[in-house]
Amino acid sequence: QVQLVESGGGLVQAGGSLRLSCTTSGGRFSLGTMGWYRQAPGKQREMVATITSGGKTNYADSVKGRFTISRDNAKNTVSLQMHSLKPEDTAVYYCTAEILVPVTLRADYWGQGTQVTVSS
Repeated sequence: QVQLVESGGGLVQAGGSLRLSCTTSGGRFSLGTMGWYRQAPGKQREMVATITSGGKTNYADSVKGRFTISRDNAKNTVSLQMHSLKPEDTAVYYCTAEILVPVTLRADYWGQGTQVTVSS
């Protein structure tokens, strides 16, 4: 069973930093794009950052210059380093990964989410 597990969320003051990590388990995979999304109360889930297997990154305008996404292809993990956090960054953060191989598992997978709360 494919699982994505996020860690690193928590409560931080505005201006602080957090690092989120996401590990995959349940088999040997070749992953395509991995990423982080977030959902604040009463709002739709939105893309925060994505990274391709080749390292190409994409960021939401609201986090550019503050967040950095990275991945370890050997370990099939993805991380999100967050600096200069703002109260509006408060949300549940979800990890996502696209499994390419094996073909039988080819799909997008999501973690259960980790809460990030930024106090003003």
